[in-house]
Amino acid sequence: MSSSELGRVVRRWRERVAPGTVGLPVGRRRRAPGLRREELAGLAAISADYLTRLEQGRATSPSVQVVESLSRALRLDDAERDVLFRLAGHVAPGPGVVCSRVTPSVQRLLDRLADTPVVVYDATWTLVEANAPYDALMGDTSGWQGLERNALWRHLVGPGSRAVATPEEHAELKAGLVADLRGTATRYPGDPAVGRLVAELARLSPEFTELWDSADPVVRRDGTRRKTVAHPTVGPIALDCDTLVVTADDLRLMVYTAEPGTEDAERLALAVVLGTQAFVG
Repeated sequence: MSSSELGRVVRRWRERVAPGTVGLPVGRRRRAPGLRREELAGLAAISADYLTRLEQGRATSPSVQVVESLSRALRLDDAERDVLFRLAGHVAPGPGVVCSRVTPSVQRLLDRLADTPVVVYDATWTLVEANAPYDALMGDTSGWQGLERNALWRHLVGPGSRAVATPEEHAELKAGLVADLRGTATRYPGDPAVGRLVAELARLSPEFTELWDSADPVVRRDGTRRKTVAHPTVGPIALDCDTLVVTADDLRLMVYTAEPGTEDAERLALAVVLGTQAFVG
């Protein structure tokens, strides 16, 4: 089908999404129903200019990553997602490929945690979705592109995160992430994206290669980990970070919470309020 048909479908689906269902304020006056272009662009981590060109039929070949991001932001079900991929000239990823979408059931879980910092990673530890409280706590992720969205790159090559760690803890984290990626490569031997990621990390990081080739890789521990986040406005916040694995979709959900009634809980609440206000403003 033509690119204009793709654009019409994206616009129609954008206009049916109620802002409140994706965590956006609903009190402001709106000239049209549903999401504004800039709102959908932000949710899908693409530029508003690109989305405009896509809806107008001037962008003719969106990548698989862009289509997946739009599918997630538009809250499409499986059948609609397949249509979007087909209109964009792609085949929707199937078995044997790392899942990089938030399914409706997982989205409902995220909706129930709308006031709690939560970030979702796929099996390669590439960021799939971060909610507004997470961005308020850990820093805005909406502009991250490509390798910037991968946790291994951020810790091995990039700037890391706001979580404070000793050298020993950071080394354990990196070894665990690499070991987990090795397991992912074993489960998805036919996914070319996994191979490309491994090759790129090996090119950029000798430490990654050393860990990848290790005969005795450190296995990432599940369960609760205590983390201190160095927030630039409210100061250090000690939090529990639970990593939940959605087995059917091979997703990792990291949930940050504080003990109710503590100073850390107050700081977390303040960080979320201040950060959310900054994003809205």
